[in-house]
Amino acid sequence: MVAGLMRKAVGLIPTRFNSRRLPGKSLKMIGNLPMIIHTYRRSKMAKNLADVFICCDTKEVFQVAKKFNAKVIITSKNHKQGGDRIFEAYKKIKKNFDQVIDIQGDEPLIDPYNIDQVVKFHRKNKNYDIILPNLPTKFTKNPHVVRLVFNRAKEVLYLTRSDTPYHFVSKTNKIFKHLSVISFKPHALRDFANYSHKSKLENLEDIELLRAIDIGLKIKTFSLKGDSFSIDVPKNLTDAQKKMKTDKFYKIYKDKNDN
Repeated sequence: MVAGLMRKAVGLIPTRFNSRRLPGKSLKMIGNLPMIIHTYRRSKMAKNLADVFICCDTKEVFQVAKKFNAKVIITSKNHKQGGDRIFEAYKKIKKNFDQVIDIQGDEPLIDPYNIDQVVKFHRKNKNYDIILPNLPTKFTKNPHVVRLVFNRAKEVLYLTRSDTPYHFVSKTNKIFKHLSVISFKPHALRDFANYSHKSKLENLEDIELLRAIDIGLKIKTFSLKGDSFSIDVPKNLTDAQKKMKTDKFYKIYKDKNDN
């Protein structure tokens, strides 16, 4: 991160220790570091974030974060979605920001450049409540890959794990994959978290931003290059360990002492 007047965005990294599909994944080792520390250190490399915090729900993660000198906020264990967790953390920071950037804790290979692009894009599109980038990628039926459906103005209409829209007439080998770096206006994050319960669509698909669509928040998307790699199941962890060996950012931060 660099100093300057434009640093009006804060990066918040939600992590739930007892993940349903891979319990304790935030502390799983990838190379010589726990997964959550990879995400934290890579987020700190983004030039357009004023600050970065891990938002956890257990003392185990809190203590590990402190061991690596990472900024960390402990939150309730009752949160089921990352957006709810980061809103609690945001209130505890007690500072005002123009943007709150939700960076998923299970993305240990996140590209800092993509974080910066999301921040800059939201500054240029201030009329939208949320910015959700996408990655054009090869078609897959993998339900762990969330895809976006959007109109000509790049406004998000729906998010899904299914083969939607269905290519009945023409075929395609491309989908637009949800990238887990989300920019919220603070008021939008508040409205999202203050909604009293999960929406029906959110419950069906287990995609939290469907709640935002349900309550009328305006979401715009744009495409980024590269790849996104989230840790959802044990095989993802094995693959991440292999990828990290040749990762250019890991070589920079692996022996760094956070201050």
